[in-house]
Amino acid sequence: MTGRRRPSPRPFPRASAAGTAVTACTAALASLLSACGSLPGTSGRPGEKEPLTVMTWAPVDTKATNMPGMPAMAQAYARWVNSRGGLDGHQLKVLTCNDRNDSVGAARCAQRAVDAKVIAVVGSYSQFGRSFISPLEIHGIPYIGGYGASDEEFASPLSYPVNGGQASLLAGNGRQLASVCERVSLVRPDTLQGDRMPALLNTGLTDGSRRPAHDVRAPEDGTDYDDAARRALEAVGAPPDGTGTGTGGAKGAGGCVTATLGERTDTFFDSFRRLQPADSKVRIASVLGSAGQALVDRTGGRSGPLEGAYLTGWYPVASDPRWNPMRKVINDHAFGDNRIDPADPGVQTTWIAYTVLRSVVEELGEQGTDEITAQAVQQTLDRGDRAVDTGGLTPKLRWRSGDMLAVPDYPRTVNGLVTYQAVRDGQLVAAKQGFVDVTGTLERPRGDG
Repeated sequence: MTGRRRPSPRPFPRASAAGTAVTACTAALASLLSACGSLPGTSGRPGEKEPLTVMTWAPVDTKATNMPGMPAMAQAYARWVNSRGGLDGHQLKVLTCNDRNDSVGAARCAQRAVDAKVIAVVGSYSQFGRSFISPLEIHGIPYIGGYGASDEEFASPLSYPVNGGQASLLAGNGRQLASVCERVSLVRPDTLQGDRMPALLNTGLTDGSRRPAHDVRAPEDGTDYDDAARRALEAVGAPPDGTGTGTGGAKGAGGCVTATLGERTDTFFDSFRRLQPADSKVRIASVLGSAGQALVDRTGGRSGPLEGAYLTGWYPVASDPRWNPMRKVINDHAFGDNRIDPADPGVQTTWIAYTVLRSVVEELGEQGTDEITAQAVQQTLDRGDRAVDTGGLTPKLRWRSGDMLAVPDYPRTVNGLVTYQAVRDGQLVAAKQGFVDVTGTLERPRGDG
């Protein structure tokens, strides 16, 4: 056609060389941000701080002791703090892991923590300290507020225990029973960890001028404890059939049986109840974690076999108002998760452990530290410029060398307090007001049990 200009196939003008360079640079920057999420040292949003990743592990769905409430409590805690802006402005991300009650599972959980570059492992349970501590130590990851189920938690320089572990519970239980029992049978798991229990209980008994306990080994994952119950009753003078070799008269008057079988304590007391003579005067006992309010309720409350039992714990009874902040978090952020029992010492330990973490992060924030690392957390805990206030659930905590108690085999112990509790009218109540300091008992030399 003539007289008309052919329309250009480009509806837009060509960019200049300078414009092309700017466009390319912008595209490259956008690509970098898209690939990485954000530039190093930023959170992706102006003014936000880096999120913090931690891990909480525990055995779940195993044949022995299970602690599902600990990771569940950790997740509820994260939802709570994140709804309030995070820990000093850092969103908290909690990873969980099932250690499966075996050494391989514990090692795998530790490696997952290392791979995820967590700043700490917080409020966890595992009997296999040898398997999980080494990977954490190699990578400088602190272990804050473990349950105290392994010796390594009280020996590793990167472990920061909030209670006295099994050592304080058993020594305290021995002290508690020494005031009411002339003879004691200890029913405990036939494991390496269980082999440490008799000497610890006996330290408390002898501190109260009582003879050592009769040691009754039992399978950790047993389904029938009739044999263990029979041996325990005979040792305190109340054989099941009334014709055994037990001594002491009056069907075991002055005798006590204490069982520390973790989750299997329930099964043991079922056997004990069936074999105990009708006119038996044997008293029973345990430690929190092996027995508690949930077990009392399941076994009949005030009419059950645990009525009158003596128990030793680390913390105030679950009905104490000092637990109200934890209960509110559970009510508001656990969404009816039935894994979380406010009376469970595992749940309580997790709450206290995360209280420690929160205190450390806030202290680092006050110092102007926005990038929180495992090394920064460790250094802050070691320096101990500020003691951690747990609201009276424990003494104020810090882990300087001068704060460590002189406890043989447990040099990282900083809290030697326990509580004496008893079951009355189907409820766990304080048998003695306030804390009982068993530091002196723990610091005494022990035999082999």
